Amino acid sequence: MSGKADPRTAGEGTTSRGRLDRGRGALGPALELVHTGRAPTRAVLTAELGVTRATAGAVAAELEALGLIRVDARPGAAAGSQGRPSHRLEVAEDGPVALAAQVHADGFRAALVGLGGRIVATAPGSETIEPDPAKVLGSVVEAGADLLRTTGRRCVGAGLAVPSAVAEPDGLALNPLHLAWPVGAPVRRLFAECVRAAGIAGPAFAGNDVNLAALAEHRHGAGRGARDLLCVATGHRGVGGALVLDGRLHTGSSGLALEVGHLTVNPEGRPCHCGGRGCLDVEADPLALLIEAGRAPGPEVSLLQQANDLLRTQYADPAVRRAAEALIDRLGLGLAGLVNILNPDRIILGGLHRTLLDADPERLRAVVADRSLWGQSGGVPILPCTLDHNSLVGAAELAWQPVLDDPLGALR
Repeated sequence: MSGKADPRTAGEGTTSRGRLDRGRGALGPALELVHTGRAPTRAVLTAELGVTRATAGAVAAELEALGLIRVDARPGAAAGSQGRPSHRLEVAEDGPVALAAQVHADGFRAALVGLGGRIVATAPGSETIEPDPAKVLGSVVEAGADLLRTTGRRCVGAGLAVPSAVAEPDGLALNPLHLAWPVGAPVRRLFAECVRAAGIAGPAFAGNDVNLAALAEHRHGAGRGARDLLCVATGHRGVGGALVLDGRLHTGSSGLALEVGHLTVNPEGRPCHCGGRGCLDVEADPLALLIEAGRAPGPEVSLLQQANDLLRTQYADPAVRRAAEALIDRLGLGLAGLVNILNPDRIILGGLHRTLLDADPERLRAVVADRSLWGQSGGVPILPCTLDHNSLVGAAELAWQPVLDDPLGALR
């Protein structure tokens, strides 16, 4: 057999390698397009990246070889499209995962989250939170490690969502008011130590829960396609806000931007933990609704569930309706002030605020429009968050970001 290469095939490998070399810088952008659902086919990927079809094919093949996406050779085309149908692109269902952890006033939860924001597995959550953050984080990480052992999935890193502003660059929880944790607890360092102690590979991150909910909704939920997205939510206690600008969280100079819970919406209202009075934090959260409706909070389920159940099952009760209207008016006043300052193109609401929006959307939208300068000029869309466990998904997004930035480097 001759030692010479067949001239019909000798250039194919070189050409393919050349295409991939030219496309290596496109691996991260390509993965993000598939991850967020914006490139469902290879044709769309080609157009979005601005490369040749051959280069897009080489990039997709490399991402598939890394176990991150799946290229479906069965062609798919949108109705009414012209030309040859393109291969479908999907995230790999059996690919790597990120460990996501969330701590809140009524417990904690751990999950494994794949690309596309898919929750692959969840661990039973705890319903009590110790005052020692190291102990709590050790427990939630161990729950996540059990999931990894059970599923056998490769882990790219870990992310933590906490109900507190997280100061940069040190990852300190500055106001974990509803956790009874020390002010300034080094949650990122503690979380990273627990992750390493559990033998979990990859970097560890921590962030504010509403910031992370906004990030998840912007990539996979109700905020997809928005340029300037405002998210306001109340979970188990308190009110948080977040802003996504051009696809990136706006966290300010040190991670403390959008502390919307301390906007004054009722000057004669309840004392707030911050030392003020009538803040959104204590005037529009689940406990505020229960108190306003004359209902005593019970220990059986979380405050969020009690408040949601009250609205969904007893809204016809005049006391419940009046309480809901009072919270809607206060929430609307706070949103109107934020619209005047930030001029977002979309607002999304989570937790109890989503339920309030469902209960009386016209009232809330009218308050925002009446009290905001820009609202009067046409209105800002106000939508409910759509993702279950969006803070968990957002925590996973922190861990996925290095892979989205540099798939080859992160997975080596």
